Amino acid sequence: MENVKNFLPHQYDQTRPLSINHNYLGEQFSDYEIILDKIATVVRNGDFTLGRAVDEFEEHFASMVNSKHAVGVGSGTDALFLSLKAFGIGDNPGDEVITTPFTFYATIGAIATAGARPVFVDIMDDYNLDPSKIEAAITQNTKAIMPVHWSGRPCEMDAINKIANKYGLKVVEDACHAITATYHGRNAGTMGDTGCFSMHPLKNLNVWGDGGVVCTQSEQTAQKLRLMRNHGLSGRDTCEFFGYNSRLDTIQAVVAEHLLGKLPNITQKRIENAQYFDTALSDIAQIKIPPRDEDYIKQVFHIYSLCFENRDELKIYLEERGVDAKIHYPTPMHLQPAAKSFGYKKGDFPRAEYVAASVMSLPVHEFISNEQREDVIQFIQGFYS
Repeated sequence: MENVKNFLPHQYDQTRPLSINHNYLGEQFSDYEIILDKIATVVRNGDFTLGRAVDEFEEHFASMVNSKHAVGVGSGTDALFLSLKAFGIGDNPGDEVITTPFTFYATIGAIATAGARPVFVDIMDDYNLDPSKIEAAITQNTKAIMPVHWSGRPCEMDAINKIANKYGLKVVEDACHAITATYHGRNAGTMGDTGCFSMHPLKNLNVWGDGGVVCTQSEQTAQKLRLMRNHGLSGRDTCEFFGYNSRLDTIQAVVAEHLLGKLPNITQKRIENAQYFDTALSDIAQIKIPPRDEDYIKQVFHIYSLCFENRDELKIYLEERGVDAKIHYPTPMHLQPAAKSFGYKKGDFPRAEYVAASVMSLPVHEFISNEQREDVIQFIQGFYS
């Protein structure tokens, strides 16, 4: 392995000149002085770790998604990892967790670092886990299912929960893309044993660094998570068990709380922009738009992804015209170098492999103007014509 350095500054430099960009943080936090004033209170109080603002944010977050409990943690990845550890998954050699190969690295990383083996099941046309393939993957070692609500579209949770109940499995929802998304009127992240959210800077609800939340309807699970995130401490001088350091920083809780009031507008604008693109691009034969099913699903479009013919050439074409087209993600998880020991090979999950080879994302955040939307559409039409 070559010497690995921080690659993100170079990535920021590459995309910054693009006029229609996925990165909108300067605009979203243009009122940063208001946030800094609120942070000044934290500085004066000195409660940087698990301060009062964390309690306040957790209460408001739980209320927003209709969960009995919300536990702030260090990241969305930690939310997934701690959920598994709270259920003892990975404590025994051979423990398995069923999930999708079409996801961000954190989903699989959380399973592997918890000590369990990820078992992959292929996806459907909506890019989400296919429930009809889950039962065939269940073994005596299966302990949980981790559905991923990809791009903010909830999975078919009724079917997944039915299987989980049949086999006595835990369900840990990876809702990191899906804050305020709904399935038959129920919030993503509230339909499993736990629901895990990320507040990474480019999520729909974002902070000035990393942050995450675990939601659960179980008092027992919430209590265990609160202990686990803070070294197992029930008080300053009492350690119930040796845990982890994964506390939501008080400063990040202040930033997240500031954005909660803006989240409905953020979400609605993303939905409107996605619908606009859907309508305009639906007549192009070389583009495949995934199902939307708006009668029972509210998709919140953390990512707006479609499958495009000649994807790689189109990406370059758009970038040359100032559009920050991205690929989320070109290599499915079972074909990553890190997954070699799991024994999968190319062809094992054809739907995930097809999507990874043709998917591309367009910016749909709330700061995309009508003129910019039209520019993107005309560029794509021009490419295919």
